[in-house]
Amino acid sequence: MSIKKQFVKTKPVCKVTFSVEAKQATSASVVGDFNNWNLAEGALSKLKNGTFKATYDLNKDASYEFKYVIDGEFVNEPEADSFVWNDFAGAENSVLSI
Repeated sequence: MSIKKQFVKTKPVCKVTFSVEAKQATSASVVGDFNNWNLAEGALSKLKNGTFKATYDLNKDASYEFKYVIDGEFVNEPEADSFVWNDFAGAENSVLSI
């Protein structure tokens, strides 16, 4: 799993690429504050090498809680900027700071 941030000089956004290696999985999504925790909006595309990947434009100067959903299972990003407890989920969420 990894996150790549690419800041856009001409706009107040950052292009964030989420990548998940899950060769055996049939589906993967990234859900969080930036897409209202919507599985369909966060769907990642599966590449031939088994990696799921997508890039999203997110507003700069913000923090977002998120998780991956791999075949229905919620998974944190080990390379997240930080982690925060979420009472609703009863678990920690990954945090992305831009």
